[in-house]
Amino acid sequence: MSTIAAISTPNAAGGIAVIRISGDKAIETAAKVFRPFTSKKVEDMDGYTCAYGTVYDGEERLDDCILTVFRAPHSYTGEDTAELSCHGGLYVSKRILRALLKNGAVNAEPGEFTKRAYLNGKLDLTQAEAVMDIISANGEIELKMAENLREGAAFKKAEKCSEKLMKMLGDLAAWADYPDEDTPSVENENLLAELNEVKADLESLIVNYDSGRIVREGVSTAIVGRPNVGKSTLFNCLSGCERSIVTDIAGTTRDVVEESVRLGDITLRLSDTAGIHDTDDVIEGIGVDIAEKLLTSSELVIAVFDGSCPLTEDDLSLIDKVSNDKCIAVVNKSDIGTQIKEKDLTDKFKHIVYLSAKENTGVEQLENAVKDIFEINDKTLNTVSAANERQKMCIDSALKSVNEAIDALMCGELLDAINVLIDEAEQSILSLTGKKVTNEVVDEVFSRFCVGK
Repeated sequence: MSTIAAISTPNAAGGIAVIRISGDKAIETAAKVFRPFTSKKVEDMDGYTCAYGTVYDGEERLDDCILTVFRAPHSYTGEDTAELSCHGGLYVSKRILRALLKNGAVNAEPGEFTKRAYLNGKLDLTQAEAVMDIISANGEIELKMAENLREGAAFKKAEKCSEKLMKMLGDLAAWADYPDEDTPSVENENLLAELNEVKADLESLIVNYDSGRIVREGVSTAIVGRPNVGKSTLFNCLSGCERSIVTDIAGTTRDVVEESVRLGDITLRLSDTAGIHDTDDVIEGIGVDIAEKLLTSSELVIAVFDGSCPLTEDDLSLIDKVSNDKCIAVVNKSDIGTQIKEKDLTDKFKHIVYLSAKENTGVEQLENAVKDIFEINDKTLNTVSAANERQKMCIDSALKSVNEAIDALMCGELLDAINVLIDEAEQSILSLTGKKVTNEVVDEVFSRFCVGK
């Protein structure tokens, strides 16, 4: 394989920049641009050692630099690897990369370092995907989930299922191929028990998938309510800045304003909508139509009511329109008291939060309500689960085959048919871990990575 190089630190000025090189000629390529201050040659450096020196492009001095050497197979990629740590200027790091490319390296593709780690057996496919989750983690819980997968938790559980399925396949093959030998017969009762064990293990890998997805990707959230109840004030309160225009004039918000915000450990992809009410204004009516569509299409709805006055006809109409069970009633303006009777809301809303968007109070109650709706807690988040749609599809496919095998076994189908279904489940698990997967799938996984990782 070719020797690749890329800048592994962000494309911005900083204290240092790191240029990574990997491949059979990584050390040789580094030696062509790096001159250590000691007499020891770069080619003679041991793995896990560093040298201080200068980087040159031909005879042009570029920067003082630290070279770190990792020898195969004890490196991230499993290949000889060198890293040049220079001052973190954009220009100087690009000049050093250019010098490496002049001396035999080629530009790394997105995720190619991690892809090589996978191809060289340093990581399985689920662990490789977890690397990107670590990079994109925005909170402590996301990081813990990604680290859990990076340690191979999902792979170990999938391997356990794979081993059980392979044992079943081996028993069935031996029984079918050597019927006259002293081969133990396959008892339906034992086979059924083993399949149910695999089923339980596979189900545990997806039971908390939605909770994990919400933490990683965020939840689409619509803030709805009649005009002038404080939707935009709440939006700005959660955003931490003045994103929506706030006035005492009803109908100020006519278009949808969007912002991603952090609510504790959860990301809300907020949409501040026009007030839902009857209107003859054509432009305002378009905004109302959009708000009503978001009412049904969003994963979470925050219905805002003005607590300083009783519910109006528009409020009652909104309550009738709420069909999403993932909905929170927010009684706003709690700082001046509330005139809304709680019993008017409890029939439609499981979660009722009293807050003051203006005074920024009650937000913690809103956070707890969101966690409760999506069942986000320490127990669920510490459970090993599929990390993305690719993994979930593989588990769903394996689970489907296992369920069909169980049904077929209970209906008295021939063991040959059961064998086919078990083999299909095994193939799905091998696709999950990357032991048997197409090049197209591998390329798709790593195309989502940044260059340099």
